[in-house]
Amino acid sequence: MPNEIKIVIGSWGSYTACNNRALGSGWLCLNNYSDWDEIAEELKKQGFRLEGLDAELFVQDINGLPSACENWDYISPKELFETLKESGVLHSDYLYTVLCAYLEVRSFREFAERVEKFGNNWDDDIYIYENYDWEDYGRELFENSDRHLDDDLTDYFNFEAYGKSLGLSCAEEYSGGIIEIL
Repeated sequence: MPNEIKIVIGSWGSYTACNNRALGSGWLCLNNYSDWDEIAEELKKQGFRLEGLDAELFVQDINGLPSACENWDYISPKELFETLKESGVLHSDYLYTVLCAYLEVRSFREFAERVEKFGNNWDDDIYIYENYDWEDYGRELFENSDRHLDDDLTDYFNFEAYGKSLGLSCAEEYSGGIIEIL
């Protein structure tokens, strides 16, 4: 099972009313639900009135995704869950890793657009180079190109600059290495 994505769901109505649901739901592990209706049922068990005061929901807290990359308050919990489910992220370690890297350099909205356009193939043309720096990336690009250097000249070639210059349009650094989005 991939890393768990957990959220606390808040209600703007309860938040404004300062009632006992103002602090949000209990933690919900999205990996454990097969559809939004199951989450809605859990919220009702926790006292939410989804047809009334608690109709407008927001992601109050999140665990398992880069929290600094996004203002999660403005993303619908239903949209978040359904996008993650359709993308396959909730049940794939690899896709989860790609998503976390992607969210460090792009927004959830862009991710949702990719999922809408490509479905569970959203990660096509995204490559993760874990534990790479720009020099490693440049060296890999150079070695896979048609260019060649004599072995004695490779010590003098600036692979870092080469990687950065070629990566500007499609590759970016993230906390775990380099992500290439074509």
